[in-house]
Amino acid sequence: MSFSPQSRVWVYQSNRAFTDNEVQTLQQKLNDFTAQWKAHGHQLDAKAAILYNFFIVFTVDEASANVTGCSIDSSVRVIKEIEQEYQIDLFNRFNMAYKVDDKVIVANKEDFETLVNIKAVGPQTIVFNNMVQTLSEFETKWEVPFEQSWHGKVFAHLL
Repeated sequence: MSFSPQSRVWVYQSNRAFTDNEVQTLQQKLNDFTAQWKAHGHQLDAKAAILYNFFIVFTVDEASANVTGCSIDSSVRVIKEIEQEYQIDLFNRFNMAYKVDDKVIVANKEDFETLVNIKAVGPQTIVFNNMVQTLSEFETKWEVPFEQSWHGKVFAHLL
């Protein structure tokens, strides 16, 4: 299935890495959900992916059916079930994810601020912008250098 650049995207970031076994089980659960995900009775063209063992990404192409409040609520319910089942936090926007040598690391806001302050996170460090809303944004603005991200604006005083 091919998705248009305007497809809607939701990114949920875990506070810890999923194990490989968890990824397999979770991917099946997400596949089952997206296969039956509907909006006002219409099947959504949707997919879910687990990236870097930290991120759950939903993509919906609204060409055939638009996402509704109720359909978004159903996806949030699935994410909350996953949180409870795996004892993780997928809604904490104060957890910052960044890369070191292609390895994803998640730190809370205070620890991330310290890392910026001591220059362990610098202008070229890749950070994740989980606020992207379309597939086009996801492909071009999800993984970006710190200096080009919203993180860089928030923590600019530390650079």
